[in-house]
Amino acid sequence: MNLKKTTFSLLPRWLVKFDFFGVFEKDPFGNYLIFKRLLVFILGWFTFYRYTAVNKITIIGGDQLLDLPDHGVLFLSNHQTYFADVIALYHIFCAAKWGYKDTIRPPFYLFSPRARCYYVAASETMKEGILPKLFSMGGAITIERSWRANGESVKRELDNSAQDRIGMGLKHGWVISFPQGTTKPYAPVRKGTAHLIKEHQPIVVPVVINGFRRAFDKKGLRFKKRNTKLTVHFKPPMHFLPDESVESMVARVTKAIEQEVPGEGLAAIEN
Repeated sequence: MNLKKTTFSLLPRWLVKFDFFGVFEKDPFGNYLIFKRLLVFILGWFTFYRYTAVNKITIIGGDQLLDLPDHGVLFLSNHQTYFADVIALYHIFCAAKWGYKDTIRPPFYLFSPRARCYYVAASETMKEGILPKLFSMGGAITIERSWRANGESVKRELDNSAQDRIGMGLKHGWVISFPQGTTKPYAPVRKGTAHLIKEHQPIVVPVVINGFRRAFDKKGLRFKKRNTKLTVHFKPPMHFLPDESVESMVARVTKAIEQEVPGEGLAAIEN
């Protein structure tokens, strides 16, 4: 990992160390972290019951989050809803900051949440309604998808600036990315994920989630089925060789987040 932690503040450099509560601290995109902490605090209290009372969340491997640095970490996860997945991960990350192991109970961590968290999202998703725009303030790194728009397949120029914005997020904190770029199961992992890893060399933690598609609607805002078991499994960090091919990296990420098309692996062995 070649990322150096970056701090942004309204104060002169010599005064930054005296800003104990981070009142004047900003993120790389110019947003004040104190407002983000307030937003996570409010939304956290409103959503906590979704994962502990209405449904039951089980966290596997969450203890390894305690040993990760506070920046330069890329979480690669499969995707089942637009927002419920991200909100659950934010709860887990904030709890880990307080030393919780594989649990988000009790939610005292919301009084001092982890503000250096970001997630990659399609720009069109974050423009649909008031709530998505509000969630966007919680750390969304928006990108223009080159292969899909408004639920339809398209072909347009690659958003080259997206890699730079994600890199800025990595220098400042943790970034959640959904490498398939869609909530559709077994969709192919995009090659941009491999290029991102090659360029910024973050610590890569695969995440496998389950149950969210059954429990929530596609947006993850409404309940679809209550008393559903939700699981979030953090796997050990992945290691890539400097000269490893993009195809190899994509295949390994696909396997790590358990998104190989059923039967393909068996067919490959038989052939």
